[in-house]
Amino acid sequence: MSVQNVSCDLAGRTLTIETGRLAQQAHGSVTIQLGDSMVMANATMNMNPKDSVAWFPLMVDFEEKYYAAGKIKGSRFVKRAGRPSENAVLTSRMIDRPIRPLFPKGMTNDVQIIVTTLSADMETPPASMAITAASAALMLSGIPFGGPVAGVRIGYVDDKLVLNPTYEQLENGRLDLMVAGKKGAITMVEAGSNEVTEELILEALQMAQTEIDKLCDLQMELAQKVNVVEKVPNFMKKNEAAEAAVADAITKEMLDGISGAGKAQIKAAVHELEEMLFEKYATQLEEGEFSKGELKDILNNHFEANLRANILDNEVRIDGRALNAIRPLNMELDLLPRPHGSALFQRGETQALTVTTLAGPGAAQIIDTMDMDIEKRYIHHYIFPPFSVGETKPLRGASRREIGHGDLAERSLLPMIPGKDVFPYTIMCVSEIATCNGSSSMASVCGSTLSLMAAGVPIVRPVAGIAMGLVVKDKENAGAGYKILTDIQGYEDFAGDMDFKVTGTTEGINAIQMDIKAKGLSMDIMREALAQAKEARMSLLSEMGKIIEAPRGQLSKFAPMITSIEIDPDFIRTIIGKGGETIQKITAECGVEMDIEDSGLVMITAPDQESGEKALQWVKDLTYVPTAGEVFENAKVVKLMDFGAFVQFKPGKDGLVHISEMAHHRVGKVEDVVKEGDLVNVKLMEVDKMGRYNLSMKALMPKPEGGALRPGGAPRPPRPQGPKPAAPKPQAAPPHTDIDLDTDLGLGGPAGGHPQGQPKL
Repeated sequence: MSVQNVSCDLAGRTLTIETGRLAQQAHGSVTIQLGDSMVMANATMNMNPKDSVAWFPLMVDFEEKYYAAGKIKGSRFVKRAGRPSENAVLTSRMIDRPIRPLFPKGMTNDVQIIVTTLSADMETPPASMAITAASAALMLSGIPFGGPVAGVRIGYVDDKLVLNPTYEQLENGRLDLMVAGKKGAITMVEAGSNEVTEELILEALQMAQTEIDKLCDLQMELAQKVNVVEKVPNFMKKNEAAEAAVADAITKEMLDGISGAGKAQIKAAVHELEEMLFEKYATQLEEGEFSKGELKDILNNHFEANLRANILDNEVRIDGRALNAIRPLNMELDLLPRPHGSALFQRGETQALTVTTLAGPGAAQIIDTMDMDIEKRYIHHYIFPPFSVGETKPLRGASRREIGHGDLAERSLLPMIPGKDVFPYTIMCVSEIATCNGSSSMASVCGSTLSLMAAGVPIVRPVAGIAMGLVVKDKENAGAGYKILTDIQGYEDFAGDMDFKVTGTTEGINAIQMDIKAKGLSMDIMREALAQAKEARMSLLSEMGKIIEAPRGQLSKFAPMITSIEIDPDFIRTIIGKGGETIQKITAECGVEMDIEDSGLVMITAPDQESGEKALQWVKDLTYVPTAGEVFENAKVVKLMDFGAFVQFKPGKDGLVHISEMAHHRVGKVEDVVKEGDLVNVKLMEVDKMGRYNLSMKALMPKPEGGALRPGGAPRPPRPQGPKPAAPKPQAAPPHTDIDLDTDLGLGGPAGGHPQGQPKL
């Protein structure tokens, strides 16, 4: 195949799609380059399919390659890539969701899409390129696909919408919106934001749609340059006899009888109809004309079709609610005695038990990814055990769905988490889904808000989430007739055409996640769904406020205590010590954890107040700057020298007491006054130019009566009192007097060292 490419402008940069150079045995292969970023997408289809599958077997994987960013994986011992990072899993889900509804229904061929990052310019995230690349590979593969689709990212920085924002713009902005769609219709939305309005979201979606249309045209242009060979898929065969049998036996009255607020109640009604069919057609089942599985599947199709018809034609939901009604709510706090915060949020049958745990800054999660390393101090995990839906399956770690729902809840609460300077704790919320009948991810958002406030985390505002549904008359043209549902339960999710999750506060939207089964949504439907979601969100926040109005003023007695202090960054080395000796000593002796930032912020995490105060005082002592004139009691003598003693008057602060400053009398030996380990009181006399501390003991001792002491301890005799006698005036020498130096000055004779017979002057 010859190399073919097409290009267009995207946010002032050239985007190029190319095929024919790499992966020539894949059914469809493209590379997309934008600046120095490049991704490769390959699409293949299994030509030996199964006759029947439970769901469409589509596999989508996004592969981060460290070499793309010029990095080697961080571990010293394992360099080969293993399990995909959470970021890679989330990107895989973003590729999967907009393309899955566009494959023919009933197709049984396995389809695999692998998108690989080959080069990363570290300026813009590659996820939107990955969606477009996957679609382009499918368009060239000949695999049945109702595309093309394209992905676009929108940010909001300095009150302006930004197309294809950089990492820095996303970090500093208030919106990170990923949009995928066909020409003229949105098929997927994923957003994290900080209380933005519905109007801004709609404006951003419209901006994204314009660029999506351009990228879809570009893919069609490339497909026209390539000889695309259509591939014939396999479809599950319908058993006409089974179809007729169910149609003859099941009436609308029977299907309308499948109703109720509980999943078990609905399952029982369906099971009753299944047993009726098995009994009625026992002979046909024995003869193999059709199977029990076929009867079950066809009955389920009739049930879903009736559910949809009742909503569209009569506005009647399976549990009898109005289209915009929320299921009954139940909320409780402090279910668990030892965790730092816990709350149960129940909506209908769906229960989310969220538990909050507080830890020191050192417990923050470090994430090593292809493009950048991230530190997370707010973490949310969503756990969906099989018993929550009455099923059994092996536990094999977090599924893609659990990772995706956890990320959605995390994005929803993150803008409301207080900064480290206000609340330096690392915060982890775990939502245990105890029972599920739809909208469990939104229950985890509400439960997390209650749990955080119960734990005393000073969040900015409470956050609530609601899942919206949609039923359309024509999947090819959603606008031809539709109904929007508030707070969808499980059966409405499976049978409906949209799962549109919106979270936020009273001030605006914090996160969005939308998946659809129809071929695309118009802006009018999006506008109506957002308005209905806002109404439900406000109602939820009002009800949650009745349970707990604001975060508690005190933390749990079981929560660790964190004390922080700002120090001069020049003292960081002092606190750490040589080879970490000092900080290790503090943490070991006080039983605490310490974290020091380059700014000079020192955070101490302690199990109790006493330990925290002890470590805090130690840090204060180490960073203390003494001034001349201060007095220090119980200073420890740490070293003796001939000329004095070194005394530690504060931890890490040693000064010299010179031998002359140890007593008022003359000290012969230092050991005569002090020994190593003695505790003495000292006064700081001076901090010299070299920063050395000169101390004195005698400055704190009372002066003895009668003056200074003699070396033996006896006082000097007192000086005579009264006026000092005047000195005698010197007498003038008589003129012309000869002076004998030897005799008159006492220098003569043997004692003076002069020889006999020294001449006189």
